[in-house]
Amino acid sequence: MPLQNRVTPFGDIVALEGRGLVMGNRGILHNDIRQIIRYSQVRRWITCRVEVPGRRRQVMRPHSYTELFFLDEATALSAGHRPCAECRYIDYRRFRSLWEPRRGDPVSAEIIDMKLHADRVCNSRKRTYRQRLSALPDGTYITLDRAAWLVQGNELFAWSASRYIDRRARLRNSDVDVLTPRSTVAVLEAGYMPGIHPSAMIPIVGKR
Repeated sequence: MPLQNRVTPFGDIVALEGRGLVMGNRGILHNDIRQIIRYSQVRRWITCRVEVPGRRRQVMRPHSYTELFFLDEATALSAGHRPCAECRYIDYRRFRSLWEPRRGDPVSAEIIDMKLHADRVCNSRKRTYRQRLSALPDGTYITLDRAAWLVQGNELFAWSASRYIDRRARLRNSDVDVLTPRSTVAVLEAGYMPGIHPSAMIPIVGKR
């Protein structure tokens, strides 16, 4: 039975097989028997490297933060996380440097976390917004038919826990519900390139 520690592009924490390419943290979300008892404990939602040299952890250890896992970084950004300033320092600096021109002055991790929290959650539910598909940068997630789709080039890719399982043409003149927080989309527009699972780069058997 898999642990409930996989995160979807909607930000939901679910029990699915596999580990994914990226790990994340929202504080201590589980109890002593490794059951999820809360959605979030802190505003600082980060994405980390799955493996850090010299460090080994017991997953969902009692009284320690809950290790969350994502298919890839684009999924983590959609859920509302940002790069960790410790184990992914270079990525964090890049993310922050692309955030700063939007405000006109230097920003801190705390300022970013406060804005992301406002953009990703509304009444304990995922906050979305409407946007023209043609205006969205690569790496953004949208929702169609209650499923999450990654925007990449001229195509959309359907999310699953282990890989992208379908693709369809990107209809640029349509309006869609955007899952990735608005402030993160602005960073993607400015040039931040999140890690994408390699299954989006190879042919997928499915509907066109």
